[in-house]
Amino acid sequence: MVRTEIEVEKSSGNVFEDLGFDDEEAGELLAKADLAIQIAKAIKERRLTPTEAARELQIDRAKVSKILNGHLADFAIGRLLTLLRRLNRDVTISVTARTKGAGRMRVLGAAVPMRAAAKRAPSRTKARA
Repeated sequence: MVRTEIEVEKSSGNVFEDLGFDDEEAGELLAKADLAIQIAKAIKERRLTPTEAARELQIDRAKVSKILNGHLADFAIGRLLTLLRRLNRDVTISVTARTKGAGRMRVLGAAVPMRAAAKRAPSRTKARA
């Protein structure tokens, strides 16, 4: 068996930056992804079906699906923040000075991987007598 060495590069902490997006766009893409994770987490915790989530969020079911699948191009950060508030989540925005380089965006509390957070909640079927 021949062993092949694989070169590994340490991540910057922002997958979009690692993929070559400029700092500004990478920061925005990561923030939107982190907000979508929080939305998915809230939907899962509340065991909402996609239809129920759409009703709570006041958007159509197709948009819920887009968020849960990470298709976020149609969503502004402000819109995602509003959706979080509709799911009874508090949103805190903190602005601090940076001593060097351009400022960056981060969403704290977004530690659940999207795939895990977006798993469908258990089905709600009624027992028949």
